[in-house]
Amino acid sequence: MHVVILTFQGFNELDSFIALGVLKRVLGWRVSICCPEATVTSLNGVTIHAQSLLDEVASADAVLVGSGSKTREVINDPQIMAQLKLDPSRQLIAAQCSGALVLAKLGLLGAIPACTDLTTKPWVIEAGVEVLNQPFYAKDNIATAGGCFAAPYLAAWMIAKTAGIDAAKEALYYVAPVGEKEEYVARAMKNIAMYLA
Repeated sequence: MHVVILTFQGFNELDSFIALGVLKRVLGWRVSICCPEATVTSLNGVTIHAQSLLDEVASADAVLVGSGSKTREVINDPQIMAQLKLDPSRQLIAAQCSGALVLAKLGLLGAIPACTDLTTKPWVIEAGVEVLNQPFYAKDNIATAGGCFAAPYLAAWMIAKTAGIDAAKEALYYVAPVGEKEEYVARAMKNIAMYLA
């Protein structure tokens, strides 16, 4: 299983790194920060090295589109967008916050409503997508989440869809705050359970 986390210039560290940390709890999975170039710098000035490049997106089993301050620039960059060959018939596809703009631009949302952060909400609506006032939503193989701390929901959904609900619970349990683990896992699973059928 190879999961790529699309991480562009101006990326939000919480979105990419929280998802990475949860997804890496599944032994044997390859989870990579996937970028359009060898290094990218976050909205807070953290520069990281890509673990994979966009030419691996089409062959990945799952794609998580991270958020960032330059997403509107990304969706208007034909060179980047041409490399994003996503196929929900054979890939799990998820978007965090402004990542929903990427899915909208690629025509993957259509009539599917989306979750996003409050800053991005007007732009997603402008793109013709209904925005829900909830942290997570999924239909078939496409999921979206809104708010940085909703990143574990996307990761848990991907794990549950492929490795099973118990594996998703175990991954969430590991990252949950001490003293709140059972409550945290139950709340997270409640948010995604109805979308796993």
